[in-house]
Amino acid sequence: MTTDINRRNLLAAAGLGMGALALAACGGPSTAAPAATASATDWSKVKPASKITFMSSHPGKSADIEAALIKDFQAANPGIEVELVTGGANYEEVAQKFQTSQAGNNVPDVVVASDVWWFRYAIAGTVVPLEALLSAVDDKSAGFNKTLYDDYNYGESHWAVPYARSTPLFYYNKDHFAAAGVPDRAPATWDEFASWAPKIQAANAGKPGYLHAYQYPALAGYAGWTLQNVLWGQGAGWSNKWDMTANSDASVKAMQWVADTIVKDGWAGVSSKDAVADMTAGAISSTISSTGDLVGTLKAASTSGMNIGVGFLPGGAVSASPVCPTGGAGLVIATKTSPERQLAAAKFISFVTNAQSTAKFSAATGYMPVRTDADMTPVLSATPQIQVALDQLKVTRSQDYGRVFLPGADLEMANAAAKIMNEKADVKATLDTLQGKLEEIYTKTVKPKLKS
Repeated sequence: MTTDINRRNLLAAAGLGMGALALAACGGPSTAAPAATASATDWSKVKPASKITFMSSHPGKSADIEAALIKDFQAANPGIEVELVTGGANYEEVAQKFQTSQAGNNVPDVVVASDVWWFRYAIAGTVVPLEALLSAVDDKSAGFNKTLYDDYNYGESHWAVPYARSTPLFYYNKDHFAAAGVPDRAPATWDEFASWAPKIQAANAGKPGYLHAYQYPALAGYAGWTLQNVLWGQGAGWSNKWDMTANSDASVKAMQWVADTIVKDGWAGVSSKDAVADMTAGAISSTISSTGDLVGTLKAASTSGMNIGVGFLPGGAVSASPVCPTGGAGLVIATKTSPERQLAAAKFISFVTNAQSTAKFSAATGYMPVRTDADMTPVLSATPQIQVALDQLKVTRSQDYGRVFLPGADLEMANAAAKIMNEKADVKATLDTLQGKLEEIYTKTVKPKLKS
């Protein structure tokens, strides 16, 4: 998420009182506490703790590479042990566990925080600003990709460092496309794909278990994230800064197109769990998924003899580019822990995001390297498809405020998408309801905290 707002003037120091508006499915973190301020600790007089914990959901099936990076860190810092804790299967489950831990004294020191969670943590005061800590461990933060690092800039401080950063990519089965006689590439626009899709579906319909030419990602995941691509391409969006636009004429038109691809045209479906798994099973010909799924998908496809291609997200009738949002997660350091553990945590997050580590992480997962001096030559030699993600990073767009700054909005978007795409609900009426919910969250929860 690359956000062009001036965060110094965004919100008052008092946190957002989320209360019942927090994500119901995840029990998202309350932000009723005041925001943490920059620590006045003299870090030169603090000795790093001998043990810290790192809570992760292992994004992009990264448990093995995370364990390897921890081993590397401990070899370079023999006085510090890092315990890797599985906080859940996704970012939301990690958020729930991190919130729950605030009630006790066993708070994880380093936590994976997604694009819709770090901001709430910062305002809640549950994580610390990082400038002083990074300086204390001699981290050259200027080496971070500026776009990715500045995603976490609020109130003149950075509250996370980029870690498992991604964009969505268009994944497709090369053999399925070849059977249909369509070009071996991602479509330039969704209109172009709509002209290909019936051919793709017809050419592959006889294959065992085959379903659709295209599969929308599971809605319970990140529908609000990936659907921005279709909305933006039609000149629409969930919001225009703080003006909610979920039910604008352009948004209704874009989501009606989505509904038609499923119900009227019949060449698209919706994954019940994992669209890339549907692809590697041969059930679909294409989908959109995170760059973090790239390496795992290519490995799974190779095992079954499948040829997978990747490309930029398709543009729309109004805008061909930029229609791709950034996403993924960063690393935060908990407030409710000791200075000794915070200093050790800073050493750790600096190490696992340095040039060598981020290249290793990218090679293992497909996530983008977060340091500009990362040597990606060996990575690209082994997995040249990662270059697509690196190139697409240059044409990304800031995510809609309505998705990333309104507590609970992502769930409301997913629920609305499910009604439209799975239950065949009226698009306009469903988006009218979503609009009302987003405006209510903004008016009651966010607007009162905005600085003039």
